[in-house]
Amino acid sequence: MSKIGVAVVGTGFGQKVHLPGFQTHHRTEVVAVYHRNLDKAQAIATAHNIPYACNSIADIVAIPQVAGVSISTPPFLHFEMAKTVLEAGKHLLLEKPTALTANEARELYRLANSESQTQAIATMDFEFRFIPAWQMLAELLAAGYVGEKRLIKIDWLVSGRADATRPWNWYAQKERGGGVLGATGSHVFDYISWLFGPVQRLSGQLITGISARPDPNDSGNLKPVDADDSCTLMLELAGGTPCQVCLSSVTYQGRGHWVEIYGSKGTLVLGSDNQQDYVHGFRLWGSQAGEPLAEIKIPQRLEFPQVYPDGRIAPFVRVVDRWVEAIDAGKSLIPSLKEGVYSQLLMDLTQESNATGTWVDVPNLDKFLGVSSTVDS
Repeated sequence: MSKIGVAVVGTGFGQKVHLPGFQTHHRTEVVAVYHRNLDKAQAIATAHNIPYACNSIADIVAIPQVAGVSISTPPFLHFEMAKTVLEAGKHLLLEKPTALTANEARELYRLANSESQTQAIATMDFEFRFIPAWQMLAELLAAGYVGEKRLIKIDWLVSGRADATRPWNWYAQKERGGGVLGATGSHVFDYISWLFGPVQRLSGQLITGISARPDPNDSGNLKPVDADDSCTLMLELAGGTPCQVCLSSVTYQGRGHWVEIYGSKGTLVLGSDNQQDYVHGFRLWGSQAGEPLAEIKIPQRLEFPQVYPDGRIAPFVRVVDRWVEAIDAGKSLIPSLKEGVYSQLLMDLTQESNATGTWVDVPNLDKFLGVSSTVDS
């Protein structure tokens, strides 16, 4: 089948993960790259044999060979960039978090699904849905391995920003979408929905443990940080199941990323202590009827056909698989902008709960979107 011309917008995560992922995939071809500095865009294009280099999104979507655009810029740029892509009728692959607010995310969803709009397929890069150990966990849960769920506990504790001398940048700014809630909480909210169903209400606390960082553009003088670097959450899931979440990017020797599910019939534990790569290293353990935990082998049918030194590339290629499948079918498939809206809505409600010190009810997603439950894109 014909190749899909793709433009890569964002050259940090985009250059490390999106670019090699698209170049590996048999159905996609990178035909353009964006950087706000045209010289840098041209240098990247030359290094990777990419025909077009641009420093504006308008120029990117005007290229006839560009059928789809991936966006992996900082969150404060997502809304306007994604809106330009969708208005041009181009397919969209968007990094999380979706936008800065749920209202922005909802506007993108409505734009992608507008009857007056050229059918543009939008996919979110929620990679955890495509990691073998996580897929095995989903299968066991669906088969009733743990029985009635009694408690879910999630820890994602890493040290990526534990060094207080790490420079101040957009990540330190709440208004630009910085903070651990957007960086990791956006993933957590998506996989909670995928694995366990909707959230009924939540209570959240956001903490800024490192309150100032050196500004490299101001001789290293300290500049205030107002974005969160730790977050604690209590969630009540549909049916009343309690879910406890603890996130932090400033924990030296943090335990890594772990999901524990305790039920009436058994227990499942998924986890990785890899501090350098948030995909490599996941293992799964299970126990039923009070027996000791034993490691569960991941079947070959779920394993990646190819792995890379950067663990993020293999699940990203599977996200691209889903995007291409949706483009071929002419219909968005999960994870779509609908899942992106839901993750963003839970992030907004966490901010509200932190500000008010109260539990916050979570509205029905279809009601928030103003659509019937049959619409899945």
